[in-house]
Amino acid sequence: MEDVLETLRINEEIAQKFFEIEISILSILNFKDLFERLLTEIREKFGVPYVWISMIDKSEVSDLIHTLEKSEILKERLNVIDRSTFLSLIENETRPVLISGDLKPYYKLLPQGQMYFIRSLAIAPISLDGEIIGSLNQADISRLRYRPGMDTRLLERLAVKVSICLSNVTAHEKLKWFAWRDPLTGLLNRRVMETVLQREYKRAKRYKSPLALAFLDLDDFKNVNDQYGHDRGDELLRYVADTLEEMTRDSDVVSRYAGDEFIIILPGTTTQETFQLIHRLQAHFHNNPMEVGEDAITVSISFGISSVEDEGVNDPLSLLRKADEMLYGAKELKQGNGLETAK
Repeated sequence: MEDVLETLRINEEIAQKFFEIEISILSILNFKDLFERLLTEIREKFGVPYVWISMIDKSEVSDLIHTLEKSEILKERLNVIDRSTFLSLIENETRPVLISGDLKPYYKLLPQGQMYFIRSLAIAPISLDGEIIGSLNQADISRLRYRPGMDTRLLERLAVKVSICLSNVTAHEKLKWFAWRDPLTGLLNRRVMETVLQREYKRAKRYKSPLALAFLDLDDFKNVNDQYGHDRGDELLRYVADTLEEMTRDSDVVSRYAGDEFIIILPGTTTQETFQLIHRLQAHFHNNPMEVGEDAITVSISFGISSVEDEGVNDPLSLLRKADEMLYGAKELKQGNGLETAK
């Protein structure tokens, strides 16, 4: 009888811990806090040495997470996996899966760069709007921690609560993301760029540090739309946006200004260094055209550069205006030389 009572007491404690975790995450409305709280509390309340999240690549949540600033915790405890690999590992199961013994096939679930010494694993699938998008994973060095056949009802209930939270957070993050981002390219939009420019201008003046701004414009973009259609034109804008982000530093700020115009704010960068960056971009676009079926669209860009040290630059607006004037002059020169057709 005492053994039964002790088992009931232990089960009640476990259920209470799950309940406390559920309550603590239900009101959270951003990915960072949701995942950090969830992973930390499971680890602390249950003494689980390894807890992490797996997300299916190209799912709605993984795409949003890629655009967000990741915390150190998420860098270590979040991995992205392709859909077919993930579903084959859980065998399309929607309920928690327990594995003990040979876990080598499941190493694909582990966060990259992390060394996990595990002998048992619990995979609790999580979903969004009825579609599996990943899993909450717990692992231990003991083979006995997660044995096949164990009762997984509490773990399943927690996964359901996580799925509900993800639905709420996704809706909230979408609204926030679209308020900050250009919906086509994913770059910062013009309104946010202007706010960042004001901040960086004040910082450059205060600390007497360099600040440059590059205003970019695609040559002959109208011809791309006319020849290949607007869908291809949109693809080209996304290709340019992705390239700009890949070839600039984390401290640089890339935004879509309007149409086929882009702006790069470069803190701590001189005019000469900005010229060098633009020339690298021009060379990259020339050598890496965007493939369209059997055709290839080569990107050509015109640009204008301004700096806080330029004459007549005395506020953020004049810094932007100066780069715009330089861009306009470059476009006129190209048209005068017959290098560009009308936009």
